[in-house]
Amino acid sequence: MTVKSGLLKLLEQHKGETLSGEALAAELSCTRAAVWKAVKSLREEGYHIEAGPNKGYMLRKDSNRLSEEGIRLYLNHPDVYLKLYKETGSTNQLAKEAAVSGQASHGSFVMARCQTAGRGRRGRSFFSPEDTGLYMSVILKPGNRTLQESLLLTTAAAASVYKAVKKVCGISLDIKWVNDLFYKGKKVCGILTEAITDFESGNIEYAVVGIGLNVCPPAEYPEELAEIAGALFPDEEAASGMDVNELAAEIVNTLLEEIERRTLSPEYVEHNMIPGRQILITDGQNQRTAEALKICPDGRLQIREEDGSVSVLSYGEVSVIVKPEEIVL
Repeated sequence: MTVKSGLLKLLEQHKGETLSGEALAAELSCTRAAVWKAVKSLREEGYHIEAGPNKGYMLRKDSNRLSEEGIRLYLNHPDVYLKLYKETGSTNQLAKEAAVSGQASHGSFVMARCQTAGRGRRGRSFFSPEDTGLYMSVILKPGNRTLQESLLLTTAAAASVYKAVKKVCGISLDIKWVNDLFYKGKKVCGILTEAITDFESGNIEYAVVGIGLNVCPPAEYPEELAEIAGALFPDEEAASGMDVNELAAEIVNTLLEEIERRTLSPEYVEHNMIPGRQILITDGQNQRTAEALKICPDGRLQIREEDGSVSVLSYGEVSVIVKPEEIVL
């Protein structure tokens, strides 16, 4: 562990408390000059560290910046493989590489402050501007699960985000089958699950669950997202009452608990915005309307087609058809 990472760990552990340079140097087995150098470097990275003559150093209580050291404080398994990048193309790609190489085990995850090639479902891009959201990919080795059961990994991830946001932020989200979460009518979270299977057994060797959660809005959304994308908080000041490190850790902690149940989460059903609504289904170039009836125990969506027949969806893009009387002016 470097002096800088060791210092950040101590400051995160004692956020809002002043620690003397002498005590920090002794704890880190380095000189006070080395402590000052590490403080300077952390400040340049955006950490709000206060200092005063004969007072020492303090990470401000309202400091809300992601760090590996801060996340580990809240993890149920703090020794897991965890990497936080300033910028990367796609966290899912890095997570898959770590899983294939054997570096990362079950429950490991990769995060980035910014993604330049964030990916959504069906080859879409995922807008991932710097320091406005959580962009993370969790590696799961669920054991003896077939590819047909992979849908439950996605529903578990959605339920985990719902529960974590509720616990840490006090905000209740709406879940949209199969992998999105909404707040106040706008999308704030998308989930992309990719699984690698054993050809002979058909079981999942490992899965990577990518989660993109908008915490605060960027300065400006791309034109195509301006009307549909939202965030948990209206600005950084409003978000200062929660800790992004705790939120990231809670999502992972809850996800690992959710997949152990091997059944559909009650929260996924209870807070799903799709059942009982008229929906538009997009499958490739084809579109059709239907009535969403219920979420099946295996995570599929039961629908009533236009001709009155009942069928189930395992995949596909759905959107709610808003009735005129539901429009609020």
